[in-house]
Amino acid sequence: MRMVLLYIVTACLALVCCTTPKEKIPPAMPMEQASGKVILYQLMPRLFGNKQTANKTFGTMEENGTGKFADINDAALTAFQQLGITHVWYTGVIEHALLTDYTRFGIPLDDADVVKGRAGSPYAIKDYYDVNPDLATDVPHRMQEFEQLVARTHRHGLQVIIDFVPNHVARAYRSDAKPAGVKDLGADDDKTVEFSPGNNFYYLPGQSFQVPDGYAPLGSYTFPTLDGKFEETPAKVTGNDQFTAHPGVNEWFETVKLNYGVDIQRGRSTHFEPVPDTWNKMRDILVFWAGKNVDGFRCDMAEMVPVEFWAWVIPQVKALRPGIVFIAEIYNPDQYHRYIETGKFDFLYDKVLLYDTLRALTTASDRSTAEIAQVQARLNGINQYMLHFIENHDEQRAASRFFAGDPWRAIPAMVVSATIDKGPVMVYFGQECGEPALGVEGFQGDDGRTSIFDYWGVPEHQKWMNGGLFDGGLLSPEQKQLRQVYTDLLNLSGRSAALYAGEYLDITGANVTAGNFGTNVHAFLRFAGEERLLIITSFNAAAPMPVTVQIPAEAFTRMGLDPVKGYIARDMLWRETEVGIDEAGRFALTLKPFSAYIFKIK
Repeated sequence: MRMVLLYIVTACLALVCCTTPKEKIPPAMPMEQASGKVILYQLMPRLFGNKQTANKTFGTMEENGTGKFADINDAALTAFQQLGITHVWYTGVIEHALLTDYTRFGIPLDDADVVKGRAGSPYAIKDYYDVNPDLATDVPHRMQEFEQLVARTHRHGLQVIIDFVPNHVARAYRSDAKPAGVKDLGADDDKTVEFSPGNNFYYLPGQSFQVPDGYAPLGSYTFPTLDGKFEETPAKVTGNDQFTAHPGVNEWFETVKLNYGVDIQRGRSTHFEPVPDTWNKMRDILVFWAGKNVDGFRCDMAEMVPVEFWAWVIPQVKALRPGIVFIAEIYNPDQYHRYIETGKFDFLYDKVLLYDTLRALTTASDRSTAEIAQVQARLNGINQYMLHFIENHDEQRAASRFFAGDPWRAIPAMVVSATIDKGPVMVYFGQECGEPALGVEGFQGDDGRTSIFDYWGVPEHQKWMNGGLFDGGLLSPEQKQLRQVYTDLLNLSGRSAALYAGEYLDITGANVTAGNFGTNVHAFLRFAGEERLLIITSFNAAAPMPVTVQIPAEAFTRMGLDPVKGYIARDMLWRETEVGIDEAGRFALTLKPFSAYIFKIK
């Protein structure tokens, strides 16, 4: 323990003296804002601000266009505030490999044989100390334009989240913007061995990298560096731990794995003393971006990096920047407690449990809402740390034919995501307008996702953007209504004490057992002080369904109400429904297919 503390103190002093400005990094904005719950809005600047509508498959930046930092203007940020947002996750900020020619600015061409799509993967980082030149109006001043975006976001009372990609980098990683005295990743590696605790990468001595068979990154189009070859000897191990010099096209072949002192091939033995060089380098990168006044990091594939690293690095960054937020992308529920309790993360993705359950309820008729209670039971004690969502850049759009097929059908799932826990909820840009992700963008194809690899316009989002006015001027009346529902839901979720700080009580099981409704209806209570909410959602795909809802007597007691008195409940989401609760705690309701209500009990 004393050794760990010594490392932390020494590291912090070194960082303040050498890597960061002399003054202390400004603290992050306080978490206690107008909203009491984190409401996160994810957007890719490259897609978000793009006004062009050509949408040519594998189109170049000139053909299909690209958004810029400057496109996220005051009007857009004001609209985020009105939507109820507290944090904006700017995805794809740090410079990554791509296939646009910036050589006139001193940026070398990337090799097309190890880049996915024309715009490249935002998770194949080529320089941790620079930003994506695609996003700049004036490329030589791209970092200043990002800093201006951060300041602009803060002026609107919003916090800034960016990606930190700790597990892998682009195959051609080389930083030309690193601070003086910083050595590049791999600069001092011993490439004659597969693994050394002091190396930044893993190697395959005696083997040369081979481009995956049949890989056609641009379809039938060409690029100056596209020749089916990429020189890398010895070959490095891929980002998804594939120890082969000839990875398949479905592997993360465009990236290479970073070495945190774990000997993957030999039982994943760990070598953490002395502190591995990769740990120090990645800490310095986090501190660099904290010095740019970002308020948090969404940590890509955090569980592929040893939890011991996070336990070591997060307290150091928080010591320099109190209030900064760390969000882990993680898919193994068995590791949730470790990454919260040991790893010190503030929030974790909850894709595998709640998201998967809600998606199944939305798309399959044979699933039971009892599964939601099972998720809550499994997350008991850490519910408040889980980040819920229905969409993000990795998942299919709710309105796509691969998911709900209709944005309204996904509303019950979204309502549950936003209201069931104290923890944060996230929406992905365009979700609130019903974006279905139609079209064959390029590398990713037509799969219900908005491609992160290609230059593209996002049509339904562009209707709300309305040429940069961000006023929804081109939305249909139905889309405007959909966005209003999201606005009401997110504002309520963020500002209701019952939802960001209250107790949770599931009443689904009791009602199903009593025969009041079937297994396609879900009901729970959230309450704090004088605010008592009843959330009812229907995953019924058929005709309108009459049900009886009963609030158990013990629930009234827990909410501080007299169970023998009658109450009324008014819906706060649609503002059209009011019901009377009788002395037995019952009321009748007709549930339309895929409907949702948030009743306030008075």
